[in-house]
Amino acid sequence: MLEMILNAFRVKEMRGKILFTLFMLIIIRFGSNLPIPGVQTDYFANLFGQWSAQDAVGWLNSMTGGSFEQLSVFALSITPYITSSIIMQLLTIAIPALEEIQKEGEDGRKKIAEYTRYVTVGLALIESSAMAIGFGGSGLLKEYNALSVIVCIVTMTAGSAFLMWVGERITERGIGNGISIVLLFNIVSSLPRDGNVIFERFLAGKSIAFQITYGLIIVAILMGIIGLSVILEDARREIPVQYSGKIVGNSSSGARGSVIPLKVNTAGVMPVIFASSIMSLPVIIAQFLDINGQSPIGRVIQFLNSGTWANPNYPIYSIGLVLYIILVIFFAYFYTSITFNPNEVSSNIKKQGGFIPGIRPGKATADYLTSILNYIILIGAVGLTVVAVIPIIISGFFNISRLGFLGTSLLIVVGVTLETLEQIKSQLVIRNYKSFLSE
Repeated sequence: MLEMILNAFRVKEMRGKILFTLFMLIIIRFGSNLPIPGVQTDYFANLFGQWSAQDAVGWLNSMTGGSFEQLSVFALSITPYITSSIIMQLLTIAIPALEEIQKEGEDGRKKIAEYTRYVTVGLALIESSAMAIGFGGSGLLKEYNALSVIVCIVTMTAGSAFLMWVGERITERGIGNGISIVLLFNIVSSLPRDGNVIFERFLAGKSIAFQITYGLIIVAILMGIIGLSVILEDARREIPVQYSGKIVGNSSSGARGSVIPLKVNTAGVMPVIFASSIMSLPVIIAQFLDINGQSPIGRVIQFLNSGTWANPNYPIYSIGLVLYIILVIFFAYFYTSITFNPNEVSSNIKKQGGFIPGIRPGKATADYLTSILNYIILIGAVGLTVVAVIPIIISGFFNISRLGFLGTSLLIVVGVTLETLEQIKSQLVIRNYKSFLSE
């Protein structure tokens, strides 16, 4: 891996892409510390400190790289884009017209991406308006008037749209995977805070021997989670495909073989993101509306808050953890169903004169791929659940706030890192191939 990165820096074109990506990330970090004009930058930090259930907020803050708590111009980060992507994917299934657009190939994907941008800006406008108007009079704004509200709304909406633009520029002119890299950068910048929480809870004030022992245990747990994440991202089931030989004039080419690499974790980290977003949204809204935890609605919300899961003192709330696991598994199957179509793959294999050994072309091939896919999706979903749930259980058992989504963060970090390295590797291979052809 290190040799591949060094090779990338030796190539002028790749070096330019990497430096462009780093420049964009520096801009993001600068904007993440640039306060919105006319706001009390410590307003949410103080408000979060008053809330006892902070894991949902910790998830939101992690996704924004701490910008939300600091109320910077990137306070909303790319969370509106993630939400709009989820909405568009669901609508693509529900609305036949959008499904037809998606099947139009590259042009269809461009149209869906354009609609996603519009929805992103709309969501950012709604979220920023709710924050500016809802909290403006209670201390968020230094002067609660129309001008301050408008400035706050425009700044946060523009910041979110700008980050979306940055992500697309990284995809086009950088090393690719732009939106994912922006999300990765935000999460990495918030990991030191999680590390500080672990230190204060387990190691601060203890003897050196105790700190070393427990420090090694913590590192071993984290390395185990990272190792399992890497295995999930790299594990594949290869389906052999045989293609018939072709006759050209008086000569013929022999049959050739290939494979269909089916990832065990086909959906990546998206099921965890989807499930976490759905579970966190009601909790965040309840906290913003200051709903009492002892009220009927507040008690229901407690079941959705990961800060109450796996707590020995309140085992009943762990029902929410069961719901979370069910959602992860459901979205693993759902996301795979919209990104991998066995019928389409089977049709393409048949058109190219190929077949899976021992399986008849056509419907039998599609059924075979579906059965294999259902099996490996379950394995991937269980692995995702284990990685995501371990930190939640540790957080609940030891009463550590803001640690519940550490597993999700590590999954995203590992997944995006591996995908980015694959992008760099692919671009290096393509460049070498072009250089070979031009000689």
